[in-house]
Amino acid sequence: MRGVTQAHDVGTAYGRPAPDPDQRLTSVGPGTPMGEVMRRVWQPVAVTPEPGSPPKPVRLLGEDLILYCDRSGRPGLVEPRCAHRGTTLYYGKAEDDGIRCCYHGWKFATDDGRCIDAPMEPAGTLANIMRNVVQPWYPCLDYHGLTFAYMGPPEHKPPFPTWDALENDLDPENGNGDVIVADDTGYGLGGGTVLNCNWLQVFENVMDPYHVFVLHSTFSVQQFSDAMAVLPEVAWEYTDTGVLTYQDRVLASGQVYRRITECFLPNARIVANVGAGSPDEGYRPGGHVSYVVAIDDTHTTMLSLLRCHTDDDGEAVFPPRATWNGKAWDDLSDHERQTMPGDHEAQTGQGPITSHVTENLGHTDRGVQMVRHRLREMVSAWETGQPMTGLAAGLASVSSVAGNFLLEGAD
Repeated sequence: MRGVTQAHDVGTAYGRPAPDPDQRLTSVGPGTPMGEVMRRVWQPVAVTPEPGSPPKPVRLLGEDLILYCDRSGRPGLVEPRCAHRGTTLYYGKAEDDGIRCCYHGWKFATDDGRCIDAPMEPAGTLANIMRNVVQPWYPCLDYHGLTFAYMGPPEHKPPFPTWDALENDLDPENGNGDVIVADDTGYGLGGGTVLNCNWLQVFENVMDPYHVFVLHSTFSVQQFSDAMAVLPEVAWEYTDTGVLTYQDRVLASGQVYRRITECFLPNARIVANVGAGSPDEGYRPGGHVSYVVAIDDTHTTMLSLLRCHTDDDGEAVFPPRATWNGKAWDDLSDHERQTMPGDHEAQTGQGPITSHVTENLGHTDRGVQMVRHRLREMVSAWETGQPMTGLAAGLASVSSVAGNFLLEGAD
């Protein structure tokens, strides 16, 4: 327009560079920095199969593997390609002491992957095969119904750590006792069993308590208990195993609801029950140990050991999940998910692998920054051959202070 001077628009999207992800923290394949850190820790693979059941394909840290449970009840984890002629052991058979290939019947031991039978071979070559042939395998074990595997260098294999939150006695509120349930349904993901995004987008969310007040309480509908809907005062701390956050909520009664959430690096967490204060769920220490499992760089699941109440019939009472207008996530339409988003939408909405360089972080992101800082320290320790912290420190047991607690006043 004549006589009018137009100012240049500021901050438009024109010319913006393609953002790059932080590969040192997000990539998990063999040889990548974070992938090698993950491989120094016992990782959950899947709910342990029934003894003798058909082998199951699994994908973990970018590797395709075959999981089985022999008839003696021991889980085994092997490379899919048979060491004999390369056909897949998916079509194999779990026997008393190993897995047998469908092609020529070679059998590999659950304990160490050695070939322990090659029925078509004459005695001379059979002895040589049994001395020299090993099916590539990973050490694994069952813990409360989950199979865990160690996928790192054999010389650095740590002891398997038990969890005090699962082993310690708790005083059950309903008098029926607790049971531990192995869960592969994605409890804690906010919908679905696999998220199409990087593992870190899911894991670091646990140190972001402020999103609970917005995403889960005030943005659309209240998704958790009334107590959880109160805006908290938040603090964070480093621990020997990771990072924790204290969240204090002053309730209408004047009591303080203190919620402590804890993450154990590189990828485990204890998040207390989101139903705290509801009629059937009070305030008690956290008993849900979950792992954010990196299937590969752009797919994530969650495997959990849930410490559950039991009902009068001895059946497990599962912790509540977020619902939207009374519907579970699987029952929502795309429109409803846009109207009432949850963790699934917020985390996958960052893209397959988010870029940290385009973020603008504030005070409320302090916990996220602390998690990334500690993960970078673990990566640097791996790169320089120094001892690592967190779950890679070789702990025999892991203690926790996480949980929901009701205080009579500010502490």
